[in-house]
Amino acid sequence: MATMQVELVSPERVLFSGEATQVITRILGSGEIAFLPGHAPFLGALTENHTRITLEDGTVLDVAVHGGFVQVSNNTVSILSDVAELGEHIDRARAASAKERAEQALQHEGDADAEAALARAHARLNASGGLGGTSAGNH
Repeated sequence: MATMQVELVSPERVLFSGEATQVITRILGSGEIAFLPGHAPFLGALTENHTRITLEDGTVLDVAVHGGFVQVSNNTVSILSDVAELGEHIDRARAASAKERAEQALQHEGDADAEAALARAHARLNASGGLGGTSAGNH
């Protein structure tokens, strides 16, 4: 099976570096995009999202990505994120609480900060098992 190199980097550290068969992420202003081995060169700005990296063995690495850029070049997908969290490391209770606070704030005002907080909470919850899930292992 064909693979590509994937690098997921945040300012703090390299979260993932390895071979994958597919990467699905969300581009600012357009929606989800999938990258497969041999993809044409690409550069795009990322929005808050649940990014999925399919590894060689078929398992999926779930990541909450909070902005940044994705670049594809020479069979390598590089995700350079302002903040990124592996789904298995996300505190679901904290993310659910942040989601509730953001939803309450949005009921009272159309606050851009609350909208961004809600988008981050959704990305975290989706990457850690889905909005209705109870654990990171639910797929």
